[in-house]
Amino acid sequence: MSAPWLNIIGIGEDGVEGLSSAAQTLVRNAHYVIGGARHLSLAKELVRGEAHQWPVPFSKAIEQVLGWRGSPVAVLASGDPFCFGAGSALAKHIRPDEMICIPLPSSISLACSRLRWGWQDVRVVSLCGRPLETLAPVLQPDTRLIVLSADATTPALVAEYLCGYGFGASRLHVLESLDGVDEEIRAFHADEALPEFKALNLLCIELQASLNARIIPLCSGLDDDLFEHDGQLTKREIRAVTLSSLSPTVGQMLWDVGAGAGSIAIEWMLRHPSNRAIAVERDPERAARIARNALSLGVPGLKIVVGRAPQVLEALEQPDAIFIGGGLSDVEIFDRAWSALPAGGRLVANAVTLEGEAVMMSRFERYNASLTRIGVERLDNVGRLHAFRPAMRVMQLVARKGAEA
Repeated sequence: MSAPWLNIIGIGEDGVEGLSSAAQTLVRNAHYVIGGARHLSLAKELVRGEAHQWPVPFSKAIEQVLGWRGSPVAVLASGDPFCFGAGSALAKHIRPDEMICIPLPSSISLACSRLRWGWQDVRVVSLCGRPLETLAPVLQPDTRLIVLSADATTPALVAEYLCGYGFGASRLHVLESLDGVDEEIRAFHADEALPEFKALNLLCIELQASLNARIIPLCSGLDDDLFEHDGQLTKREIRAVTLSSLSPTVGQMLWDVGAGAGSIAIEWMLRHPSNRAIAVERDPERAARIARNALSLGVPGLKIVVGRAPQVLEALEQPDAIFIGGGLSDVEIFDRAWSALPAGGRLVANAVTLEGEAVMMSRFERYNASLTRIGVERLDNVGRLHAFRPAMRVMQLVARKGAEA
C-alpha cells in the first residue's frame, strides 16, 4: 500500500478560516498546489509550494497531477470535491490509498439548507461544460431542481430555455457566493427580466409547467413526434416493447446498429443518467439527424459512429446489450454482434422483411432465443368512415448470451 501523496481539499468562500488545522497543514506542506484561480486566491496565505491553475481541458490537469505522483500535492476544489467536483475525476486514475480528501459542505448542501429543501427531494444537473439541453429530461412538473451554473450568464439562459418549453411560471432562486461575505439570494420567475449575476452562482428551481409544456415522459415509447426522422424510426409501440426486451439497467452500454433516427439509443440513455449508447448509422445525413435528436432530448453524450456494420463494430467499446434495427438481412452483422456480447449480454433484433426473418430463424435455436411477432393497428380514415389499418408486422428476436442451447 502506498502512502497518500494526493490531498484533495475542499475550500469555501470563507477561505482559509473555514479550513481545519489538518487541511491547512496539508496545503502548507504541499510541493505542488493546483486549483482554480479563485481557489488559489482564497488559500494564497497557505501556499508555499508551486501554485498551478487548472489547465484546459481538464484531461491535461489529470496528466499534470499524475506527473507529480509521489510528491506531496494539494488539490483545491469547491466544497465537497466528490460532489460534481475534481475528486471524482481524479479517483478514476489514482488509487484510494494514494489520496486523502477533506471536504466541506457542498454548494448543493448549502443551497438546500438555505431554502429548507430536503436534499433527497431535489434533482441536480450540472451545466458546467454541458449544453442547456441537458435539462430536458429533468423538466418535470412540480419538481425541485438544482442547477450548477457555468458562469454569470447561466441564470438568464436557463430562464429563456424554461420559457421556450412552457415552464415560464417556474420560480428561480439564484444563490450567489454561497457561504461568503457577499452571499446573496434572490428569487424571480423564469418569464421575468433578470438582472446581472456574479459568476459564482447556483440555481434552485421550483418547476411549474403550463398545459402545453414540452415534457419528456418517464416511460419507454416516447411520442414519434419528439423525434426528427425521415421515416426510418422504430415506431412508438414497437419501441416500447423493444426497450422492455433490452432491459436497460444502470450504467450499461448499448449498441444501436442501423440506428435510423437514434430513438432506441436515446431512450436507453433516458432510462438513467449513467447509461451510455453508441448509435451506428451508415448514412451521414441520418447520423446528423441522430445528433440533433440526442441534443433535443437531453442526451448529448450519445456517441455516433458513421459507417457500415459489421466492419465498424470491431473498434467499439464492448456492449452490455445490442439492438439491431436495420440490415439484419446480413447474417454477418448478427454473428458479429453476438460475438461482441459478454456473458449475460442481451441481443434484440427487429425485422419486417423475409430476409431478416430468415436470419432470425437460422439463429434462434442456436442461441436459445425467443421469437415474437408484434402487430399494431392504428385508426385511419376510410372515406367518411373510420377503420383500423394494420402497420407492418415486426418479428422480434430476444437472446441472452450464456443461455445457448
